[in-house]
Order: sequence, then structure tokens, then C-alpha cells
Amino acid sequence: MEGVSHEACSLAGTLGLGKLIALYDDNGISIDGHVEGWFADDTPKRFEAYGWQVIPDVDGHDIDAVDAAIAKAKENTSQPTLICCKTTIGKGSPSKAGSEDSHGNPLGDEEIERTRAAIGWPYGPFEIPETVYKAWSAVDSGKALEDDWNKRFAVYEAAFPQEAAEFRRRMQGELPADFDERMTTFIAAASKGSESMPTRRASLKAVEMLADALPELVGGSADLASSCLTKWDDAKPVTAKSGGDFVYFGVREFGMGAIMNGMFLHGGVRPFGGTYVMFSEYARNAIRMAALMKIGVVYALTHDSIALGEDGPTHQPIEQLSSLRLMPNLDLWRPCDAAETAIAWEFAIRNRNHPTILALSRQSLPLSHTPMTSSR
Repeated sequence: MEGVSHEACSLAGTLGLGKLIALYDDNGISIDGHVEGWFADDTPKRFEAYGWQVIPDVDGHDIDAVDAAIAKAKENTSQPTLICCKTTIGKGSPSKAGSEDSHGNPLGDEEIERTRAAIGWPYGPFEIPETVYKAWSAVDSGKALEDDWNKRFAVYEAAFPQEAAEFRRRMQGELPADFDERMTTFIAAASKGSESMPTRRASLKAVEMLADALPELVGGSADLASSCLTKWDDAKPVTAKSGGDFVYFGVREFGMGAIMNGMFLHGGVRPFGGTYVMFSEYARNAIRMAALMKIGVVYALTHDSIALGEDGPTHQPIEQLSSLRLMPNLDLWRPCDAAETAIAWEFAIRNRNHPTILALSRQSLPLSHTPMTSSR
């Protein structure tokens, strides 16, 4: 129902993300009650329009039916899949099944006892029967799968030691051995320059260097690559047919932020994305989630000035920086020149346990620092 989720769903269909499987719990209930009065969308057709495979009318209480739907979804490697599960919320509760009363409120001790009797569950609170525990436990099967993977990787590592070492480095979130030296050289050059430039352009210069130094860097923009200057010369767009290191997110600020969060949590890549400072409002929930999850995504937010002129008041950030600075566990840099921009990027890349925002100018700014060689 929430519109923001459909930003990512739309892009997933466009990119043909065949490994993505979503189960839609269609129980006809929200916190305010039965949804007919405020939700009449044809969800299956909406997702078909996005380019998803849709498996409709699955009994969400039938384990075998859900299992079969998931198996069918896995067979399709060229489309994401939506499995539409019809369910009864609070199923088994004698007086609250199919009602909003079982949505956000506890059933209560008396109703819980009645529900236990109705579904034939003789066990006490938090008591897990051994048969259920064994049926759900993946300890043995998981260990077997991990052992098999480790054996396969050992064979790969013996044949390709450099590639295996690089894989380990990226997955562990370590920086390359020469990163300190390259960063020091870049900051020194930036601080000695005499060219007046917008910090968004200084940021692009940093990205050009970082893209070469960090092959795991993946950039993107919410339909403002040419304005935010997030796309470097050798960037390769991600498409449905090929991988790359730059994502055209389209006009999907929240989707961009949510996808970057997922990429960072997966590991092996360092995502960053760009939009205007003003449009951070659309991505705020994703930014806040990154801060809560303590993950090091990076935002290059440009047009940080009330003096934007032609774009008008709708694009002029006034209160945005103050409100973002109130967010716990979020770093916000507002560099005053090319040297500070380079330093801000270094700190953003080094910090993996919280998100970073770089607020960058559209206007040219003079170099205001004495020469330096490192941020440390």
C-alpha cells in the first residue's frame, strides 16, 4: 500500500532481478480495519506492469502450496516474483480472527488460551516441542552447505590466489593496501590547487580517484547524475543484461537509499548515491534506517545553498541540514573547498559504522586551506 516501496519494486522489474522473491500477505486488514474503503488496487496487475512474475491466489496457510510457489519462483531467473498469499489475520483466534483487533494489539491471556484450544496447541508460552524445533532447525543442513562452499572456495583459492584474496578483502570491508598512500597524495594535490570550483565538482574528482582505488565502489543517482556529478568517466551502468558500477535509480530517492542499505548489508560493495540536499526529504526514512543499522552508506547531496536562483524556492534547502544533524549516528560534512571535500570523502569511506552525507555546493568556492597531506 505504501508508495515508497514501489520505487524499488519498479526498478527491480526493470533490471530483471530474478533472485528477488516477495510474498504478499493479502489479508484485507490494516490497523484501521477492513481495507476495502481505502485500498482497491489490483496488486497482481500492478506488479505485472512492473515486469514481475506474479503467482496469484496462493493459500498462505497451506505450507505445500507456498513451498510450490517458491519453487516456481526460483525457476524464473529473469524476473522478480510476487507470490500473492491469501491469509486470515489472527487465524485460530475464536473472537479476533480476520479483524484489526489482532493486527497491532495483543490477544490477551484469555483469548490466547481459547486460541490454543481452538488450534489444538497444548504447549505453554515459549515452549517449543522437539518435533517443531527439529523441523525448523537448519543447523545440520546449514553446516553441510557451508562446508561444501568452503571446499569449493579452497579449490578456487588454490587456482586463483589473487582473486580469492581480493574477494576476502572486499567481503571483510578492508581497504586496499595502497589506500592510505593514494588518499594522502590526492588530498595534498587538492590542497595545493588554485582553481575555484563548486564542491560538487571537487567531489567528482574524488570519486574519479576512489573508483580507481576501490573497485568495489558502486555509485548512482536519483535522476541527477549530470547535476550532482556522481557519474565518473569510466563508470559502467548496471542494466538487465550486464553488471556495472553505476546505477541509474531514476526519480526514486527513497528507493535509492533503501537499495544502498541492502547493498552495504550484503557486503562486498561500497554504495553511494546522489541527489539534491532538498530531496533528502524523500530519502529520509532510508537515511535514518542506515543510521539505526550503523552502516556506512554515503550520500553526495548537492545544491547546498539558498542562492540557487533559477531552480526557485522548491529546491532551496533551508532547514534540511539542521534537521539531518539532529539524526543520531549520522555524519554530515559541509566542505568549504576542494581540500575539505577530499578529506570528507576519505572519512566517509573509512567509516563503516554510520552513514555519511556530503552537502556540496552548486556555486564555485575559493580554496581556503593551507596545503596539507592527510586528514589523519
